[in-house]
Amino acid sequence: MQSYTIGQAARLLGVSPDTARRWADAGRVATHRDEAGRRVIDGRDLAAFSIEVAQSGSGEDEPSYTTARNAFPGIVTAVKLGDVAAQVEIQAGPHRLVSLLTREAVEELGLEVGMQATARVKSTSVHIDRG
Repeated sequence: MQSYTIGQAARLLGVSPDTARRWADAGRVATHRDEAGRRVIDGRDLAAFSIEVAQSGSGEDEPSYTTARNAFPGIVTAVKLGDVAAQVEIQAGPHRLVSLLTREAVEELGLEVGMQATARVKSTSVHIDRG
């Protein structure tokens, strides 16, 4: 399972690293130390927490990234596989994006809940790039 540093988590949540650190210190999201001694958050925990933050509106007033060129970096919060098609949800700061794509594409990208991904929007289509 992919893990994220406090700084990476902050960027994906659309908040400052200080805010993410305060949330971790308060026990709002679980952290542990990696082999290098850095505090990290498991991807699945961060995915669940990102939904909670977006629903509660407890992010910062101003996002820390821009949607220039229609790119939404975030974390995969759900993957629903059908026989041919799939649905992928990404929480990008306060934005929840849902994309329908082929099951084959999801498998080729190796998309799983908790991993970093970028949703790119062009017209009415959402394209997803892996981390």
